[in-house]
Amino acid sequence: MSTPQFWSTPLRYLRWASIEKPAIFYSLIIGSTGPVMLFAAPPIRRAFGDIEPEPIPLTYPIPEGPRNPPKGFEDA
Repeated sequence: MSTPQFWSTPLRYLRWASIEKPAIFYSLIIGSTGPVMLFAAPPIRRAFGDIEPEPIPLTYPIPEGPRNPPKGFEDA
């Protein structure tokens, strides 16, 4: 039993796949950059001056000082 072509000559197989099946080949190349970008993107963003946004408030902020109740809406 012979070994599959990929394991015996990987560069030759990749060249063949890029010519014969380009959609599959390039989708695998682009997909394999995902895990790499997980660690590479944050330092690159900081190098370009991107800052982390403030966290989104989870409650409505209550104004400081006395609260004036509304007048003129008495429904009797």
